[in-house]
Amino acid sequence: MRLNRSFLTLGLAAALLQAPAPASAQSAGRQNPLLQKSSLPFGAPDFNKIQESDYLPAIEEAIKIQRANIQKIVDNKKKPTFANTILAYEESGVVLDRVTSVFFGLTSAHKTPVIAETEKKVSPMMTDLSNEISFNKKLFERVKYVYDNEYAKLKGEDKRLTEIVYKGFVRSGALLPADKMERMKQINSRISDLQQQWGDLLPDATNNAVVWVKSKEELAGLSEADIAQCKNDAQSRGAKAPYCIVIINTTQQPILANLANRDLRRRVYEASIHRADGTNPKFNTFPIVVEIAKLRAEKAKIMGYDTYADFALERTTAKNVKNVDHFLTQLISEYAPKADAETRAIEQYAQRTEGKDFRLQPYDRFYYSAKMKKDMLNITDDEVKPYFNVDSVQINGVFYAANRAYGLTFKQRKDIPTYHPDMKVFEVFDRNGKAIALFYSDFFRRPTKRGGAWMSSFAKQSRQRHQLPVIYNVCNNAKAPEGQPSLLTWDEVCTMFHEFGHALHGILSNCQYDALSGTAVPRDFVEMPSQFNESFAQIPEVFDHFARHAVTGQPMPAALKERMLKSINFQTAYALGENLAATCLDLAWHKISAEEVPSVYMAGAFEKEQLHNVGLLNTQIPPRYITSYFNHVWGGGYAAGYYSYLWTEVLAVNIADYFAKHGALDPAVGQSFRDKIISRGNTKDPMEMFTDFTGMKQPDASTFLKARGL
Repeated sequence: MRLNRSFLTLGLAAALLQAPAPASAQSAGRQNPLLQKSSLPFGAPDFNKIQESDYLPAIEEAIKIQRANIQKIVDNKKKPTFANTILAYEESGVVLDRVTSVFFGLTSAHKTPVIAETEKKVSPMMTDLSNEISFNKKLFERVKYVYDNEYAKLKGEDKRLTEIVYKGFVRSGALLPADKMERMKQINSRISDLQQQWGDLLPDATNNAVVWVKSKEELAGLSEADIAQCKNDAQSRGAKAPYCIVIINTTQQPILANLANRDLRRRVYEASIHRADGTNPKFNTFPIVVEIAKLRAEKAKIMGYDTYADFALERTTAKNVKNVDHFLTQLISEYAPKADAETRAIEQYAQRTEGKDFRLQPYDRFYYSAKMKKDMLNITDDEVKPYFNVDSVQINGVFYAANRAYGLTFKQRKDIPTYHPDMKVFEVFDRNGKAIALFYSDFFRRPTKRGGAWMSSFAKQSRQRHQLPVIYNVCNNAKAPEGQPSLLTWDEVCTMFHEFGHALHGILSNCQYDALSGTAVPRDFVEMPSQFNESFAQIPEVFDHFARHAVTGQPMPAALKERMLKSINFQTAYALGENLAATCLDLAWHKISAEEVPSVYMAGAFEKEQLHNVGLLNTQIPPRYITSYFNHVWGGGYAAGYYSYLWTEVLAVNIADYFAKHGALDPAVGQSFRDKIISRGNTKDPMEMFTDFTGMKQPDASTFLKARGL
């Protein structure tokens, strides 16, 4: 998942929305739909009116408006108060929030050449504005005055917002001397430039890494639907050959489970791991990685921390590097022997047919594991995929679970425009029939979309702004040829439930302020609702409701269902191992000083050394993301934070256990979870919310490996 806010959102409304906009804004507003409040339900963006050429002038104008609003706060002669300083600051960027929420959604999900060129101009403008505000001495003096003199008297969300705003300024460097403050501005600007370069280079590298296939015979083992998808993918990418295999964002490629041609498996795997490491000189992200790592380390040192990891983890539920290291060390020690046994079992199985001299390679693992699973459990992906039609999973699974647990209903709105025809829009109603949100789904891959799956918003919920949430999910599923159903693997089913858990965090938000609402929680808590929501996919009532044959509509036969559910935990050491390896890589890059960051030429060696040091250098189980295409860390907001997926999984397992014990689909339990956690955003300490709901003083990790099938 990625939250598409590339800089600190700096909102303003109360006094500012009552004041007339500058003449230029009024003039531009009549012509530019992005500068006007949309007339569509929920203020949804009107993609019928918005043109790609509208984004740059709209963002330029919105930045001017926010600058003017910040200046009004600074120029205010009255004593600083919550209302005239903290609230005014929170609402200063209403227009910019509205415009950039739409624009940055497209930079990830529909990055056309025009959007890409616009992003290159917008990113430095946004960084300059962020620096300007973060290091505005007079503005910070007013914020600090309120924090020092009014904070103790404030209550509820007003108090929480004041704390978040003040500490945000401090962490940005507002207390630094002038020379260090100037260096921080330079660092922020340079990191923004580098992340822009990363965002341009990695998708190009991934698209370039497609594997061209000359004949259908080479695709032996794939289903007819998968072969048709390879043909469609080739046609959409220039038809250099009749077929092509598209590389997805992770290291391992799911298609390897079915490809019988070993040489083609090797080509696919190598295309994946070498997509951006300089094997093709046009696509080398290591210069970007090394410079960002050095700049982050320097930034942490300026702020008084030993490493960037120390700096980043201070504001999380984990609190510090020591706690994360202890957590990971325990997992690695319990995982390692299980992983070794799993690898030996797969190789021994392969040797039955390939000979005793056969040595398992990483590109073989998925193939022989799948065959082994079929032999042992009599199950294959192709056997179950017809029961996982994307539309049924969404309507009869994801939405059905939300209805049973939280009382939500969904009505498709075909009258609300989207940025791509593949998208669908749903109006969300509460159990009392009141409309509470809009939800968009964009599920199919295309060349203009980056890899992965995520949730974000065109508008966050805020009572202060009288704004209901406008939320979207994006995935990268294969779209079937016209007239055929689009089918999912079980992993893709879980991804859909996962991302909708994030969506629910936004849809069910009930907060006063935009800055506190929805997913605006610490990084190592934000994944909890999404990971917990995956648990609904296996609840019998939910599973039986969505797992229906795409052609006949019949439910999955009981015997097949039993075999499939047993297969979920078949050889699960791999999934944990690839996550652990990626997590440790992320931390390794951020637990070193600027002087210790390796050179561009030694970056690959550094990666291997660090994995060896923690006992995870395993060619059979490579990191889920290798350094050169680890978008979460170098392009997203997960630097020194990828551990959060495992950390929050413990919380999610505890919460799922609570639901199971008290009634997984009991509306009373769902309402309690909604009231105590998912609607609260960042209005309260996350661990206090966890305790409020579960009654547990501390998370219990004892059931984590069991839930993982280990």
